[in-house]
Amino acid sequence: MSNHKPKAESRSDEAEAPDGGWGWVLVAALFVSTSLVFGLMRSLGIFFVEFVQYFEESAQAISWISSTGLAAQQFFSPLGAALCNAYDARVVVMAGGLLAGLGLILASQATCLVHLYLTMGVISGLGWGLVFTPMVATVMANFTRRRTLALGLAFSSVGLSSFAFNPLFQFLVEMYAWRGALLILGGLSLNIVPCGALIRPQRCSKAPEKVDSEGGSSCAVMLRRVSSYLELPLLFERPYLTYASAITLLNVGYFVPYFHLVAHSRQVGFSEYQAAFVMSAAGATDILGRVVSGWFSDLGHFRLIHLLSLWTTLAGVFIMLLPVSSLSASYTALMVISLLYGFCSGALTSLAFAVVPLIVGVERMMGALGLLQLIESIGGLLGTPLSGLLKDVTGNYISSFVIAGSFLILSTLTMATLPHYFSCTDPPPPQRHSPNDKDKSLHSELEQINSLSNDMSDGGAQ
Repeated sequence: MSNHKPKAESRSDEAEAPDGGWGWVLVAALFVSTSLVFGLMRSLGIFFVEFVQYFEESAQAISWISSTGLAAQQFFSPLGAALCNAYDARVVVMAGGLLAGLGLILASQATCLVHLYLTMGVISGLGWGLVFTPMVATVMANFTRRRTLALGLAFSSVGLSSFAFNPLFQFLVEMYAWRGALLILGGLSLNIVPCGALIRPQRCSKAPEKVDSEGGSSCAVMLRRVSSYLELPLLFERPYLTYASAITLLNVGYFVPYFHLVAHSRQVGFSEYQAAFVMSAAGATDILGRVVSGWFSDLGHFRLIHLLSLWTTLAGVFIMLLPVSSLSASYTALMVISLLYGFCSGALTSLAFAVVPLIVGVERMMGALGLLQLIESIGGLLGTPLSGLLKDVTGNYISSFVIAGSFLILSTLTMATLPHYFSCTDPPPPQRHSPNDKDKSLHSELEQINSLSNDMSDGGAQ
């Protein structure tokens, strides 16, 4: 008997994610590119003091540089997903790497803040937006059973690069001034290009079917095509909207400790070194949480949405407990709560992405991730100013942390309204329907009716 499989069966097997092989190479590529996107973004604060002194501008004006970059990254994520659906993820990611590096290289020649807004903010932000979502979607498409573990390992680079980049960037600024340091970082960011080159061309196009045959004006056809590439119909599907709302609520409180925990620790009487070490310790357990959560989730004992709800709730509770531990004047209590918060916040990160294909299907995952990045950015941008406002009103950070933790718990309650949330098994994800599906379905129904009528006539003849 021949051991060779038929071609049809072989193609079916190829359609399944292999959970290994070249997929791990893509995990390494995502590890590097994520560190050169979010790890770099987290460490750009090293240049803050240099910019204030050189341009003689206010701290608020300087802070808009990093804010513009973050907003651009999230705003252009749907564009990156749409371009991948229309063309090829490899080309899109490589172009994003070029833009990310180009923006930093041009920023090294800036003579005013507007130049930095346009280069480090808009150009590099556009590049980051073209890199992150396509790389994440590509890795997820190459894994099925080990998807969460793969994401956890790749995302651990954010914490690791944050530890490594801060002293590296400080060294570069001291050696070459801020212009030389930005020039080097631009060259470093160009390493995203070979990471994108590692993406293999898709065996079949993921782009929606052409709609030219539907008739109508060329403008209407173009609008329908753009809508399909962006996966805009997802905005009218209740499960996706519910999940996007839950992640947006999560983002309102998720970043508050990263911005205000050190300041709160200083305010309650701990030294500058002690306050900084609290955040570093939370970052260390964040890395551990990402890996452990990915490994445990892929064991398959529990549904991913239930695990995400658990880690989100625990993270919210620990955020609310942070000021309580500080008020007790116990540094040990503050450290323990911070470690637990760091672990839970890291554990939920990869799950937040891994749940998406279970809701929309793997075929629409690229566009769904891009839209999710755009929608959740609202929560990320509003959360920190809200907590700062509460601090200004009350004089301390207690209400800031309590409200931030409440948003995470509210996020869990929102997830609980998803269809089949309380089921022990995942429902089958919806499939993309082609324009002719309705005609095929009607034709099938007519055939069934004709067959039934023939059977009835045969029975009457007997």
